[in-house]
Amino acid sequence: MNSIEIGALSASAETLAKLCDLLVETVAAGGSVSFMHPLAPEAASAFWERSLAAAAKGERVVLGAWDGKVLAGTVTLLLDCPPNQPHRAEIAKLMTSIKYRGKGIGTRLMRAAEHLAVEKGRTLMVLDTATEEGASGLYEKLGFTLAGEIPDYALKPHGGLTGTLIYWKRIGVSS
Repeated sequence: MNSIEIGALSASAETLAKLCDLLVETVAAGGSVSFMHPLAPEAASAFWERSLAAAAKGERVVLGAWDGKVLAGTVTLLLDCPPNQPHRAEIAKLMTSIKYRGKGIGTRLMRAAEHLAVEKGRTLMVLDTATEEGASGLYEKLGFTLAGEIPDYALKPHGGLTGTLIYWKRIGVSS
């Protein structure tokens, strides 16, 4: 996967369409990323338009993993935290296209997000993932610490409740 290039995404019609396709695919495959199946393309588009507008204001960074013209994955680094949390960043919407899963895309996106957070002076990253079929193994491999589980936190995309696992990681500071 050396041909994969990771970089910040900006609003263009082509990028927006690829992000929408990835979100719809992820939800259809059972990915717990805040949406229910079936996800209407218009709802996916509205979400990404808001997300990319927030990125343009510096409130977040939306990273994409590109294999040529194919968007293989994405992750969002949330930076717009309350005034008493300027040291914190949050990970959201880590998604890898089904065709690219198991090839290290998620790891590379997470490392790029962490690097960006450190560049922006952040010293703590937090995230949550679904208890069932979430990415807890990946996050633990990357050094995140489990803070705990909240049962019945959200609906799964195809129905039924799932818990969420809350993780944290200190970054950019020596232990």
